[in-house]
Amino acid sequence: MSDVSTETPGNSRPATDTMTSDPREPLALLFRDLRSGPDGLSSREAARRLLADGPNELSRRRGLTWPGEIGRQLVHPLALLLWLAALLALLSGSTVLAAAIVAVVLLNAAVAFVQERHAEHAVEALGAYLPPQATVVRDRVQQSIAVREVVSGDLIVISEGDRIPADARLLSGYVEADLSMLTGESVPVPRSAGEEPDTGPLLSARDLVFSGTTCTAGSARAIVVATGMRTEIGRVAALTEQVSRDDSPLERQVRRVAWLIAAVAVGVGLAFLPLGVLAGLPVNEALVFAIGLLVANVPEGLLPTITLALAVGVRVLARGGAVVRRLSAVETLGSTTVICTDKTGTLTENRMRPVRLWTAAGDQPVSVPAPVTAPVTASASLPEPPSMPAPPSIPVSVPESVSGPLGKALAACSNADLGDPDRGRGAHGDPTEIGLLHAARWLGADTDPAARSARRRAEAPFDSRARRMSTVDEVEPGRLVASVKGAPEAVLARCVSLLTPAGSRPLTDADRDGFTRRLADFAADGLRVLAVADRELPDGDPALGGGQAGGIDRDALETNLRLLGIVGLADPPRSGVAEAVAACHRAGIRINVVSGDHALTTAAVARQVGIGGPGTAGLQVVTTEDLGDPTEADLDAFLHDDREIVFARSSPETKLRVTDALHARGEVVAMTGDGVNDAPALRRADIGVAMGRSGTDVAREASTMVLTDDNFATIVRAVEAGRQVYDNVRKFIVYIFAHAVAELVPFLVFALSGGTVPLPLTVLQILMIDLGTETLPALALGREPAEPGLMERPPRPRNEGVIRPVMLLRAWAVLGLVSAAAVMAVYFAVLWRIGWHPGDSVDKGTPLHEGYLRATTMTFLAIVACQIGTATAARTEHASLRAVGLLTNRLLLAGIAFEIAFAAVVVYVPPLQHVLGTASVPPSDLLLLLPLPVLVWGADELWRASRRRAATASGEPIPPTGP
Repeated sequence: MSDVSTETPGNSRPATDTMTSDPREPLALLFRDLRSGPDGLSSREAARRLLADGPNELSRRRGLTWPGEIGRQLVHPLALLLWLAALLALLSGSTVLAAAIVAVVLLNAAVAFVQERHAEHAVEALGAYLPPQATVVRDRVQQSIAVREVVSGDLIVISEGDRIPADARLLSGYVEADLSMLTGESVPVPRSAGEEPDTGPLLSARDLVFSGTTCTAGSARAIVVATGMRTEIGRVAALTEQVSRDDSPLERQVRRVAWLIAAVAVGVGLAFLPLGVLAGLPVNEALVFAIGLLVANVPEGLLPTITLALAVGVRVLARGGAVVRRLSAVETLGSTTVICTDKTGTLTENRMRPVRLWTAAGDQPVSVPAPVTAPVTASASLPEPPSMPAPPSIPVSVPESVSGPLGKALAACSNADLGDPDRGRGAHGDPTEIGLLHAARWLGADTDPAARSARRRAEAPFDSRARRMSTVDEVEPGRLVASVKGAPEAVLARCVSLLTPAGSRPLTDADRDGFTRRLADFAADGLRVLAVADRELPDGDPALGGGQAGGIDRDALETNLRLLGIVGLADPPRSGVAEAVAACHRAGIRINVVSGDHALTTAAVARQVGIGGPGTAGLQVVTTEDLGDPTEADLDAFLHDDREIVFARSSPETKLRVTDALHARGEVVAMTGDGVNDAPALRRADIGVAMGRSGTDVAREASTMVLTDDNFATIVRAVEAGRQVYDNVRKFIVYIFAHAVAELVPFLVFALSGGTVPLPLTVLQILMIDLGTETLPALALGREPAEPGLMERPPRPRNEGVIRPVMLLRAWAVLGLVSAAAVMAVYFAVLWRIGWHPGDSVDKGTPLHEGYLRATTMTFLAIVACQIGTATAARTEHASLRAVGLLTNRLLLAGIAFEIAFAAVVVYVPPLQHVLGTASVPPSDLLLLLPLPVLVWGADELWRASRRRAATASGEPIPPTGP
């Protein structure tokens, strides 16, 4: 028990002071500052600290509260315009109309809010991957508690496979920790308790472990020095909060379009209001006319339709392995011009298989089953991908005098386990070590973990600075052998002899040069290379006299080594990645690889999957030695052309700088990452893509999209889905805007005639069109299959608007004018059938009133009939309807059926007739509607055909127009 009380009544320092201590200071001072000891805390003290310091969790980015989110929808430019229309309706005495418009605004806001929350909840489900418990010692009793209840000063127990719950200093024991989420280093690093403080960099301190990292081997007890946002993870998370995220292109474009529509609607209303008065309309009727212009110009269904279309894209991507955090990100994906991707686990499987080995006897291909078990991480409970089939067996041709010692060293210098498939026990450990054990078994060595443990006398674990691992084994009674493996250059520097078939001989300069050339050859094939060496230890060897690495002196042990050989391991590209890369190139998207691996290895993998291959401007390989600490101009020079680039031996800071440099060029960047230190770059990128399997919680939180399968091909599918969604947004914008002309012209005819022509359409009937008959077909256009050639055209420019002039020309001048002419023709045809002449009164109580209601109802139905033709035409922007198929969008057919049924209810249900001013129409009138859909679709088909001919004549590339 510590002599430092943890509950001294006179101690008035707040609990938060415990966070100000340096975790590297001497233990006595650390215990004093933490007001704890080697036995931890009492339950009462822990409860008090939890109350004072707060839970041990990261503060997530908090968006607006739900009232704020709904409020944001209620003040959108289109919503403001509708609020104005409702106010005008109320002032004119049209209470029912005002209530209907308010209902429209509230409905739009509710739909947008629900869909945004749906996307957020999909991401929150990823939290199920994280372990919720930690083991602590309180009141001298070991117990399991929720991770969020861990406090500073707690004594925690760490075991193999545990997620470390807080920053802590080891008091006893030894562990290997996977710090890749903080440092980017993929190999676990040793951590052991020590009395003397480590004054080096915090992340390199040999007795510190950090929140969120994983214990891959060993066990220990540690005192908690920081929790929550005070941890190293919390520091990076806080930095991530400071990186701003811009609105997506679609968000900016929709807002711009909304202001444009609002300006046009208000301008048209203000311009024609005095015109109506001058034409002889009473003020009330002129006001109704102005409201009609406002409502006719506002596409009430635009916002919910865009929101629902993006939500559909989110659900489609989720089923394909990509969870999207923000609805608008679906559209941003479609405009991506550059993808910056990791290599290991994204382009490759992160499944190490030995394929070549070199000894003094020569090169030898290796053939073993593919390792299928990933290292022990927080995601180890996720389903394993299927294993690769074992290749044909290749006999060992290395002489026994060489293969025997090499295999034994590989088997000894490892902590992995190949498992026993016959007993349902799979392989366990680091993927590289599993691959090396397969090579050892292939060479005939005994890889039984129990026998290995019985022989082992000491271990110097892998050290990221030394880049080596060593073990000492008693291979025979009284005979000790040290086995060493590690980075080839690190091992070679400590070798003095070489094992040959004839025995050992001194290592010459010529041997070293040949060894270096062989390493380059292996790396050029995309292989990860490790060297293996050994030496016998005589009795009383000083290496066994002590030190920091498991009771041995590492420097003394790893000297005068005998080089046994090198092993090359392949991490094969994922299935489908090469095809996905080719699809990116056809779509005009460049791919850069940002990896911490060796330049030759990374470049080889990049070339294997087609990066920098035919159809591109070539591949450039850049390392941190090339970059150094470049100025912005230097970095821009690397990115000045369209070559694809491999950034090797890169750091997370490189990712952030590359992202900024690409943004400066106007690129739309998708960036992948999985570590905590990747979070700022993920947040800065237009699309931050985090890994769902291997990614950290902070990386997921900073990202825009999470890949549940960690597969590059999923990114490409997401890009295709984004393009499809954006195309479909444009299709239903054309569809919605086309009806504005048909809704506007009746009011203009009424106003310009000074009331001589009765109003052909009421404002409530317009609302029934915009929210009733129009909505489902518009939503169905959001599910339209991809048009031919979608991924064979370049990304659209970053500054290109969602609405282009040619779209407005098509919507207003082609579809709109044809629809308006047809609608007015039907209206006048019915008026003349009832005997109306210009100037005749159709007011309530006059003989023509019932006939007038029939005529306005037919105007309503004519617009619905034209909507059917417009929806059919809007299915394709370039190709003919034959190219996409008449029946390929079943949802649109269902939407049209609903549209017809809804219109029938509006027309023939008596209560709605009274409210909306409709009347039953005879079959003879309905016959007038039959040619309208074909007329509208036919006019647009001719328009698209003329554009295709003009593009062909000018030599412009156009998407395919045939199946």
